[in-house]
Amino acid sequence: MFFYEEILKEFQSQKVKYVIVGGIAMNLLGSLRNTSDMDILVDMSNTNLAKIVRILKKKGYKVKQPVDPSGIADKKTREDWINNKNMKAFNFYIENELKEVDIIIESPVSYKQAKRNARRVKVGKLFLSVISIGDLIKMKKISGRNIDRLDIEELKKIKTLMRAK
Repeated sequence: MFFYEEILKEFQSQKVKYVIVGGIAMNLLGSLRNTSDMDILVDMSNTNLAKIVRILKKKGYKVKQPVDPSGIADKKTREDWINNKNMKAFNFYIENELKEVDIIIESPVSYKQAKRNARRVKVGKLFLSVISIGDLIKMKKISGRNIDRLDIEELKKIKTLMRAK
């Protein structure tokens, strides 16, 4: 069973608009990168975000930030968090487990662009929307972390291998 399968099944049944990014996207694109959290880029409509919060809470996820998680579904609150708290992602986790879901709330790649370029990857019975290699490289360039620089090199190699097929 895929680590976050129960959430992704619920996302699909509730028609949540999302694209998988980050380390899990790296894995689904062909890398062997180790990660335990799932990063998602989502349609930032209040309705879509409310669905996500409802699903994660139902599955036992809590938030690390000292705020009401339903605030993410309010555009003004979200903008306040981005502008005044420098928040780039909103983290949900399950206590005493290695399960974390980060909702990316500020990104150099919009959900609309990511969705347009996304790849559909089949995992078991699920078809997952996974960010394209080019868009993931764009996101990773902005962060400047060492792991992201390594990921970019790996993604470039994967892209070259895919072209050769």
